[in-house]
Amino acid sequence: MGRPRIHDEATAEALLDAAERIVAADGPDALSMRRVAAAAGTTTRAVYSLFESKEGLLVALGNRAFQLLGSWVNEYPRTHDPAADLVNSIVDNFRRWALEHPALFRIAFQRIGELPPDLTQRFRPARLKALADLVEMVSRALGLEGGLTNPEVRDATIKIDALCEGLALLELRDGLPPDHAEEIWREAFVALISGMQAALALPQDPIAAAT
Repeated sequence: MGRPRIHDEATAEALLDAAERIVAADGPDALSMRRVAAAAGTTTRAVYSLFESKEGLLVALGNRAFQLLGSWVNEYPRTHDPAADLVNSIVDNFRRWALEHPALFRIAFQRIGELPPDLTQRFRPARLKALADLVEMVSRALGLEGGLTNPEVRDATIKIDALCEGLALLELRDGLPPDHAEEIWREAFVALISGMQAALALPQDPIAAAT
């Protein structure tokens, strides 16, 4: 008979909830095994048993970040208008995710470079899955194939990602007018995607292509 599991999935989720609240309130540097255990109403033994270290907690939060974002994007309904689907998914999913989970946003997009490479590799699959969902929607909106092997898809995805991160950072530090922040998001992405569609529709300049 196997050993009974002392600390189950519910305990892990409670600890991650507590860790996310601490990071949201005081930043990642405030995270400690003792503080997370106290906030979740359990023991430090439970935290060490499930996550091993503070770095392990950060990795688990990184996984949670990309899994949650990816699931929202993947489950978003597709319609006959791929460009509108992309804009709506960004505003309804990415913006909502960043505002409702600012700690996850910061870990996934701001602190990832500060973690040792061996740790970031542990949430790379979740990150790549979320990226694949975005690439699929970008490709569909622009009528392109080939995924990230297509330079036009790659560049479009980078531009969209950069605008997502920039607007999220602005709104999180109260840099957007609260009464029409969502409108600013929509207008920005409609302009960006419309511009990319127009550029793809233009005939290629043979002189520019030769340089």
